[in-house]
Amino acid sequence: MQASDAWVGQAEAELTLGQFLRRISGHHADRACIRFEDRVWTYRDLEWEARQRAKALLAAGVGKGQHVALLFGNRPEWVFNMLGAGMIGAVIVPVNTFANREERNHILRHSDAEVLLLQSQLLKHQYLDELVEEYPEIRKAPAGRIRTNALPMLRRVQCMDEPSEFLQLGHEVSDEFLESVMLEVKPTDPALLIYTSGTTAMPKGVMHRQRTPVIQSWRFAEQMRLAPDDVVWTAQPFFWTAGIAMSLGATFAAGACLVLQEVFEAGAALDLIESEAVTTLHAWPHQEKQLGEHPTAATRDLSALQKVKFSNPLAKFAGLTEDLWDPEGSYGCSESFTIASSIPADAALELRKKTHGRPLPGVELRIMDAESGEILSPGQTGEIVIRGVTLMSGYYKVPPEETFDANGYFHTQDGGWLDAEGYLHWTGRLSSLIKTGGANVSPVEIDGHIEMHPDVRLGRSVGVPHPTLGEAVVLCVVRVEGSSIQEAELREFLRSKLAAYKVPKAVLFFEPGELELTGTEKVQLGPLRAAAEKRLATDAVTIDGHGYLVAGQA
Repeated sequence: MQASDAWVGQAEAELTLGQFLRRISGHHADRACIRFEDRVWTYRDLEWEARQRAKALLAAGVGKGQHVALLFGNRPEWVFNMLGAGMIGAVIVPVNTFANREERNHILRHSDAEVLLLQSQLLKHQYLDELVEEYPEIRKAPAGRIRTNALPMLRRVQCMDEPSEFLQLGHEVSDEFLESVMLEVKPTDPALLIYTSGTTAMPKGVMHRQRTPVIQSWRFAEQMRLAPDDVVWTAQPFFWTAGIAMSLGATFAAGACLVLQEVFEAGAALDLIESEAVTTLHAWPHQEKQLGEHPTAATRDLSALQKVKFSNPLAKFAGLTEDLWDPEGSYGCSESFTIASSIPADAALELRKKTHGRPLPGVELRIMDAESGEILSPGQTGEIVIRGVTLMSGYYKVPPEETFDANGYFHTQDGGWLDAEGYLHWTGRLSSLIKTGGANVSPVEIDGHIEMHPDVRLGRSVGVPHPTLGEAVVLCVVRVEGSSIQEAELREFLRSKLAAYKVPKAVLFFEPGELELTGTEKVQLGPLRAAAEKRLATDAVTIDGHGYLVAGQA
């Protein structure tokens, strides 16, 4: 079984976002590219829309290397602006639409964003009003001349609800000049600054080169066996690497059509999946569960849905009787812009279920002893370390020597082992990071907020196994003596501090002597997680429909 090599053989100069767009537009010009709210854009339309954004940004003074932040839901505008900024060599900063104000402001400041393109509102978020309320200089300053001490690099905030005025700026920029700019954008230039929650309280900026999303887009298209007649629906947000490479880029690399839904809602999603004859879909497990349990799911015509995981509840409604396709025989992270190892989605079932694929071309993946730094032999378990063509150039504003070892390897804090045939077997996180519903959640952030509550003596969050979320966030609390604070009050307190997906699904109360401490009075993570799972079982706590059993029960 050979690893993916879809990008190998392309000219180095083609590995930029601008050249990727030119290639797919040339090959699939009149094919449908994006469907959204009764509108259809072809690949020719996609290139035209991106070029208009590129010209407008150039006319507004944005050049190669300048940072352009995007704050949109999964709308065509996100795609047009991302590709337009990428064409001229700007660094794209996707902003998490789930983020609360504090996180959003951190991303805008830490990223050195000079331009923010956004939609005014999304669901309960009033993005533009919130920014103006917090930074009134934004409304007072002429376009391109914002000066605010809190966001010192920011010069322009452009609401794209009605983009015509901004796009008119680009009329003064010729096609010839845009072409000249594009020629100066190289595959190793910085392109994307992705913010992801890590082991620190605030999101970290992961810097990727131009070539990285292009390579990963070609790879995913091949690994998932996508073809031009495929129709792809996605719930993966575009502000993270999976949304960019697996959903957006792979669909385009294949010349297929991408069906967009700005905000996930199971009934509306099923309407689209049925009416658009969707052939493959991307969703987190808890969203798949909602789709499968929707009252109308069994009555839908889902016969077009063929490239779908057999574990997806919709598979049975699509008439699938065999497990023939699944892209999850892979391993990766935000730092490697998704997959670092993989096997095709139609590979043998045993390989897909028991391994996480082989290292991909241009990627070196090793297993290292975390203490000695020794590279381990096949069959030995240690830390997964990576280097190669799609690895990040580094964390933004963090010295490289704090990120990579002396040999250039990135230490993932994930455990695993390689077998004799070179297949990776991932065994889990070596750190306390919680991965829930496809998102990384830092216990440090939750714990820092909860311990500010006057009724909390000690608060520690852990991840416990969950069949659809991967892990569920659970908070373990020791109350201040005499306090009778309850779960609902603490969850409400955290809801005002954290993004919704970070709010614990359950709060468990313990007495001081029930938690095992280290010699330095720190809570031991392993025993704490075990205590949480035991308490969930004994108290018969249900999290999103899943109940926990006492150890030893069938």
